[in-house]
Amino acid sequence: MSRAVMSSQQKIAEKLTILNDRGIGMLTRIYNIKKACGDPKAKPSYLIDKNLESAVKYIVKKFPVVDTRNNSQQLSQLHKEKQEILKNLALYYFTFVDVMEFKDHVSELLNTIDACQVFFDITVNFDLTRNYLDLVVTYTTLMIMVSRIEERKAIVGLYNYAHEMLHGASDREYPRLGQMIVDYENPLKKMMEEFVPHSKSLSDALISLQMVYPRRNLSAEQWRNAQLLSLISAPSTMLNPAQSDTMPCEYLSLDTMEKWIVFGFILCHGNLNSDTAALNLWKIALQSSSCLALFRDEVFHVHKVAEDLFMNIKGYNKRIADIRECRETALSHAGPLHRERRKFLRSALKELATVLADQPGLLGPKALFVFMALSFARDEIIWLLRHADNIPRTRNSDDFIDKHIAELIYYMEELRAHVRKYGPVMQRYYVQYLSGFDAVVLNELVQNLSVCPEDESIIMSSFVNTMTSLSVKQVEDGEVFDFRGLRLDWFRLQAYTSVSKASLNLSDHKELGKMMNTIIFHTKMVDSLVEMLVETSDLSIFCFYSRAFEKMFHQCLELPSQSRYSIAFPLVCTHFMSCTHELCPEELLPKHCAKTISQAVNKKSKKQTGKKGEPEREKPGVESMRKNRLLVTNLDKLHTALSELCFSINYVPNLVVWEHTFTPREYLTSHLEIRFTKSIVGMTMYNQATQEIAKPSELLTSVKAYMTVLQSIENYVQIDITRVFNNVLLQQTQHLDSHGEPTITSLYTNWYLETLLRQVSNGHIAYFPAMKAFVNLPTESELTFNAEEYSDISEMRALSELLGPYGMKFLSESLMWHISSQVAELKKLVVENVDVLTQMRTSFDKPDQMAALFKRLTSVDSVLKRMTIIGVILSFRSLAQEALRDVLSCHIPFLVSSVEDFKDHIPRETDMKVAMNVYELSSASGLPCEIDPALVVALSSQKSENISPEEEYKIACLLMVFVAVSLPTLASNVMSQYSPAIEGHCNNIHCLAKAINQIAAALFTIHKGSIEDRLKEFLALASSSLLKIGQETDKTTTRNRESVYLLLDMIVQESPFLTMDLLESCFPYVLLRNAYHAVYKQSITSSA
Repeated sequence: MSRAVMSSQQKIAEKLTILNDRGIGMLTRIYNIKKACGDPKAKPSYLIDKNLESAVKYIVKKFPVVDTRNNSQQLSQLHKEKQEILKNLALYYFTFVDVMEFKDHVSELLNTIDACQVFFDITVNFDLTRNYLDLVVTYTTLMIMVSRIEERKAIVGLYNYAHEMLHGASDREYPRLGQMIVDYENPLKKMMEEFVPHSKSLSDALISLQMVYPRRNLSAEQWRNAQLLSLISAPSTMLNPAQSDTMPCEYLSLDTMEKWIVFGFILCHGNLNSDTAALNLWKIALQSSSCLALFRDEVFHVHKVAEDLFMNIKGYNKRIADIRECRETALSHAGPLHRERRKFLRSALKELATVLADQPGLLGPKALFVFMALSFARDEIIWLLRHADNIPRTRNSDDFIDKHIAELIYYMEELRAHVRKYGPVMQRYYVQYLSGFDAVVLNELVQNLSVCPEDESIIMSSFVNTMTSLSVKQVEDGEVFDFRGLRLDWFRLQAYTSVSKASLNLSDHKELGKMMNTIIFHTKMVDSLVEMLVETSDLSIFCFYSRAFEKMFHQCLELPSQSRYSIAFPLVCTHFMSCTHELCPEELLPKHCAKTISQAVNKKSKKQTGKKGEPEREKPGVESMRKNRLLVTNLDKLHTALSELCFSINYVPNLVVWEHTFTPREYLTSHLEIRFTKSIVGMTMYNQATQEIAKPSELLTSVKAYMTVLQSIENYVQIDITRVFNNVLLQQTQHLDSHGEPTITSLYTNWYLETLLRQVSNGHIAYFPAMKAFVNLPTESELTFNAEEYSDISEMRALSELLGPYGMKFLSESLMWHISSQVAELKKLVVENVDVLTQMRTSFDKPDQMAALFKRLTSVDSVLKRMTIIGVILSFRSLAQEALRDVLSCHIPFLVSSVEDFKDHIPRETDMKVAMNVYELSSASGLPCEIDPALVVALSSQKSENISPEEEYKIACLLMVFVAVSLPTLASNVMSQYSPAIEGHCNNIHCLAKAINQIAAALFTIHKGSIEDRLKEFLALASSSLLKIGQETDKTTTRNRESVYLLLDMIVQESPFLTMDLLESCFPYVLLRNAYHAVYKQSITSSA
């Protein structure tokens, strides 16, 4: 009993747990120091400063004893920097000190284990043996990693020199640390000497692997013959629990075991000469790999290192020959062996995932198969990754390229997803297993023990009681299970019962150890499923092989049969968090991860470049023709590839990488929005240099076709494509999109204003009311576009469909801005002629005086031209509004009819502000209004602060006078001839009717005048002026008199404020009738 107490006081289990964890933390820190020293940007500046180069070289040369007093000249440069050196190199220096302290603790524990003569057997005391072997390998790896930091002497020496200069003495840890750096210059050689006393314990632990490692390291053909991992090979036993005497060994990493064997037998190499089992394990391990992983992407070329070490030992020629033979076997056979294993595992994991997806209840009895499959696949992926990055130059690289690796990773993720999703199913199964079977069997084993000391009996009884108390109700109630205490107690019990002369010796009760190992596995199925997934399928190693990761990802996307598995690579990024350690919290996310994820759903198929001599392009529609069902076109292949990629994107709703959640579907949606936006703008084919643009109807057809294709994505990915349409198309109704880029609204608005309407002003295009379109006129300079193809009713409807009410409102506002600038110029002309116009306003019944005053007017032609331009713009807006009304009547007929009814029933006595609100609503719906609200808003912004409202009103009245008295001059223009075919004039003066009515309505609404009275005044002045030209005898002056007379009829017909009775009182209708007769007769004569 005293011996057992002594062994428990040693706390071997606790020390192994703590030191293994600390060892990984120290490896992380040393790894980062090595990487920092290898990067010129991250390297401590003192090691690359040219001024300090000679001093650093001197310290390294004399290390570890540096005479600082007699070499002040060489080290003088360092004296100035001592404070900064001490500050900046402290983290590096004390990391090396921590390594030294870790080494001391490991050595102490290894000596304790030897003194206690601990029994090791991986199949019995699994936790104790595994932690012991892990500690040996971690310790060995750490010392090798330290020796690979080339600047270690410079860092330690510089820090100590600065410390000595500042404090007058060396750092207290420096003598031992300096000696350790020197001693471990060749770490394995030093450790081979160091492990001589530990050889017995280490070799016993390693040789216990002979029952586990060889059966794990089998070929794919042997796996296939044994129907490994198959649930359906024996249907009658499908519900039987998967059992083994060595449960935890079944999913133990092959990579881990090979590191144990290789490093272990290098340290206790004497056993290779004396023990056949040891030699057999050694050879198998050397034949499996040409390099082993030290830590992350640091590798260990085992054959070369082992050969160099054994070369200096007498009598080891046989072992050297074995190493060379194994190296050749590894180089020639390992690649194909592992390739076939991956091929087998792809099909095995696919079958396993498919069966479990259909019957998740099998996760209970067959959980062991799942974790074995994950572990096997993980080992093969890591082997490929490591060797692909370290291919021997003399070997064929094809064995290290696997274009189907994505499929294997994908099925691993499938199994991981099943475990996470159906965790409660597994909990329910194993809670019953633990309480109903394991507790009973363990109790019987304990009862049958011939000797069971009190302490051990108490622990074993607590195990039984803990399991017996379990019930399914705890699972149903969502109770959180925690068996960590039970597992730690078993680990301690292994340590207590594995020392020599223990009262209860585990080596004599192996059945107890094997049963407890099985129980431990069952407890993990209840409370540690996530940890088990990390243990068996963690692929965070990809984090440090970013180039290989990216290359594999590209290969996956380029191979159509693999593109559906491409989501596996973003999912692997969720593993990266598990590669960090709390001893190195400053580690950041590797820069390649975000880039890799973003590419996962953003890869586009490359277009095949055309070859010379290709046949003529096939006609549209030929892609839909099928002579037989076996014929597959290139479009079919691309469609299949995209559908496979969509499957990949739709695989998971989201994935978490570090602290960021990535949602593939949302990512796809956002990129579809971006691409749809660019495509819509691109399909306008707008060329600023040539002012070419696609017809609205063509763009609408293209957009609808594009939308149809995008809608088909919903068949493959669970996204709301309607949201994409709404976001993109609504943005296109604004002047700029959310990225500040021009939209189709701005492009078409600019084109119609700057190209089409500008050419109207230049006399190249005319508005034909009969056709409700703008039409090219025959001129010397041919236009690059046909105006009718952009302005007829079908095109304007297409434009309204594309721009929507918001876009059309922006178009209207832009048109009104141009009108307001013309009105501003007109007002200036009025101001120039204000005195003459004032007199003419009151002298319209005095022909002689009017004639004299008219001659004093200036800029008459400019007034008419500007008013015509305004009329043209308003005519275009009228077309746009009519098209908008037609479109909205199709989409929202009930709402449009309600707005129209509301507008038509505004009482005359309604306040103008209220009426304008109604008009604004009506105008937004495309309905014509007596007073144009957009024009009122545009002209209201012109109010000048220096002019009183009365003066503004006067100018508005005189503007109407100016236009009225200027109309007769139009008769002398050759282009003023009225054409019945187009129901207008080729110089667009028929647009004056719309301009006069709408400008008058807007101006006198702003100035709160009577629109009707002002238009009556205008009609009186215009009639008087036009009647005067009836008395003219000059044929040039009266060339198109009848055509100009018709303007009066047009003005009245256009106006909601004037009537034909009023016109009859000012201008005899007989003159209008004769005018119509004359122009129609002239038209017939011209045609003949």
